Amino acid sequence: MPDRRAALVLIDGEHYPNVVIAALEELSGRYRFCGALFLGGTEKIEAEDLRSRAEEIYGLPTEIAGGDYAEGLNRALERFRPEVVVDASDEPVIGYAERFRLVSHALAQGVAYEGSDFRFTPPRLERIATRPSLSIIGTAKRVGKTAVSGFVARNLREMFAESGAGEVVIVPMGRGGPPEPEVIEGISRELGAKDLLAWSREGRHAASDHFEDAVISRVTTVGCRRCGGGLAGEPLTSNVREGALVANELAPELIVFEGSGAAVPPVETDARLLLAGAQQPIDYVTGYLGTYRVLISDLVVLAMAEEPLASKEKIAAMIAAIQAVKPGLTVIPVVFRPRPATSVEGRKVAVFSTAPEALRSRLTDFLEQEHGAEVVAYSRNLSDRFRLREDLEHPGVKGAEIFLTEIKAAAVDVVAEAAEARGRAVVFMDNLPVEVEPAQAGELARHSRALGRLAVERFNAR
Repeated sequence: MPDRRAALVLIDGEHYPNVVIAALEELSGRYRFCGALFLGGTEKIEAEDLRSRAEEIYGLPTEIAGGDYAEGLNRALERFRPEVVVDASDEPVIGYAERFRLVSHALAQGVAYEGSDFRFTPPRLERIATRPSLSIIGTAKRVGKTAVSGFVARNLREMFAESGAGEVVIVPMGRGGPPEPEVIEGISRELGAKDLLAWSREGRHAASDHFEDAVISRVTTVGCRRCGGGLAGEPLTSNVREGALVANELAPELIVFEGSGAAVPPVETDARLLLAGAQQPIDYVTGYLGTYRVLISDLVVLAMAEEPLASKEKIAAMIAAIQAVKPGLTVIPVVFRPRPATSVEGRKVAVFSTAPEALRSRLTDFLEQEHGAEVVAYSRNLSDRFRLREDLEHPGVKGAEIFLTEIKAAAVDVVAEAAEARGRAVVFMDNLPVEVEPAQAGELARHSRALGRLAVERFNAR
């Protein structure tokens, strides 16, 4: 008989016990059942029998879940130490939402979760980094991972510099990343539009995350790629493992692994920051396998936490839902504000962005009031090349002195190329995370440093 995995079986009182027992016998060739978790339901079993004779009835040590299924599962996982959870329960005891919650808790503890027509396995996270490391993961695309990664890297670099320690390296994985990991030195020289145009003309996606990190944050990056992403965030393919080996050779003080969309870097790190969007449905962040992402994280940044994207009530509800999944978890609401890499004061600028249309006036007002620019045109179509080319023919764009653009999507091969052809300057623009409440100013920097110290402490404790 082949090796059978140690299994915890989930059962309920909506099935007659003899049916459950027969099912366990039928499955015994595949699993070695080490315990059971009784979720609920008393239609086909007496409550008193369950309390006093559960092990005798089912032939297995049995944990009773009680009112909180996830809490019960965690107790059972701790008690029985299975390799896999086998779900032999069903409606009405366990529905879609409850099942995803249990899947998330099992995966967060490295345990597979299987049922009759589904199978969830913990993402394969290899321990590759030989330096302290942290990962920055997200719940969606365009919630600001690159902006937050750069912010965190800059703060940690400053923290390490204060003690005379080494540098920080970022390892991003983009959908347009290179076939082989490539090192971009963001420290030794100031990169600009001419560098990105040269790389773009070589056929590279010069607006990929590792270029943005190197140009905007002036840190060394190791560019990687990935394709696809599972429900728990595992990429279908990636070269991040090879990128991590390259980062090890650079011997930084700390490595930041940057996720892509909702995909999680396939490496085990010492700490994690989760970035969620306040404009997302709450159950996208804390339900389904968003629950898993919350459970494995040490800090949450809630981006785009402002009207009209999200009301104060929605933001408060999102924070409460996150902290209900993982009590005590710090959640910092932020907004993003444009930060030109060089001065645009007194200049006519055409702005190119991926920000939601609803924020157009807020961002242009900020550029005018805080940076002294005169915004003569605005396009949010960096990720729509057809509309972007139409926007470039806008009279305001033609009258601009500077093309002010994020480094995303078609920023280089369309916007920077058009600027050079027209003899216009290109200034790149960062999205700076800013705390929502004035009283919270500096909290993200403080918690970023604390997260870096936590990563170092956990690395040294291994």
